[in-house]
Amino acid sequence: MKCNGAGGNPPATLAEITFNGAGNLDFYDVSLVDGYNVPMTFKPIKNTFSGTPSGYSCTSCGCLSDLNNICPSELQKKVNGKVVACLSACEAFGTDEFCCRGAHDKPENCKPSTWPTDYSKIFKQACPEAYSYAYDDTTSTYTCLGNPQVDYEVVFCN
Repeated sequence: MKCNGAGGNPPATLAEITFNGAGNLDFYDVSLVDGYNVPMTFKPIKNTFSGTPSGYSCTSCGCLSDLNNICPSELQKKVNGKVVACLSACEAFGTDEFCCRGAHDKPENCKPSTWPTDYSKIFKQACPEAYSYAYDDTTSTYTCLGNPQVDYEVVFCN
């Protein structure tokens, strides 16, 4: 499938990867920044990477929880009365604050703890290994060094 850099239509759970980034590392994550629609895991396949998996290096990440079941009503996307996805606060409200843009476009200025409602906390508690807002890098970015290259597995609805 050739996506030409296009992502999914929000709200969507996203798997993201950059191959051969800084230090020849692959950088990968599962993101809920554009919302959530299905559980997803993303992981390197054993024996295709160098070193021992630990912390944020060559380990599995993702979101196994069904956020549709705990999605706040103001973020719910429904079809025929059934919750089918959970919007991000940015997608639902479109404010610079929730979208981490404008005056909030830097990590030090985009702090969910200062939002009227910290929706990212709901996502992060349910899915600690996934991005919950735009600057959630420190607890959501994973890396892996190939041997000579890493093979990955993305699992939906596990």
